[in-house]
Amino acid sequence: MANHNVRGWRRVVRAFGYSMKGFKACFELEEAFRQEIFLLIPLVPLGIWLGATPIERAMLVGSLLIVPIVELLNSAIEANVDRVGLERHELSGRAKDIASAAVFSSIAFCLVIWALILLPKWL
Repeated sequence: MANHNVRGWRRVVRAFGYSMKGFKACFELEEAFRQEIFLLIPLVPLGIWLGATPIERAMLVGSLLIVPIVELLNSAIEANVDRVGLERHELSGRAKDIASAAVFSSIAFCLVIWALILLPKWL
C-alpha cells in the first residue's frame, strides 16, 4: 500500500514503480493487452510515416495509444470484479461488459481516425 507520508521525488519514483508493476502484470496476464502492444510496434512508425503533418501524425499515433490505455482500465475493472467473487452476478457481468465496450469503442475510434486521414489520400 502506498505510504501517504512520502513526498517530493520519492513519491514520484514510487508512483513510477507502481505503474511499471501494473504494466508488467497486465502484459503477463492479459493476452489482449499483449496483442495490442505487439500491434503498436509496427503501427506507430507506420502512423508517423503516413501522417503528412504533425497533427496527422499525432492523431494516427494518439488514436493507437488510446487502445492499450483503455485495455489497462478494462483489465483493472475485471481484476477488481473477480476479486470480489467469481460467481456470476448481473452487476459484475455488466461492469465487465461495459469495460469491454470501452475497449471496442477505442478500437473503433482508432479505425475511424485512420480511415478519415488516410482514405482521402488514396481515393
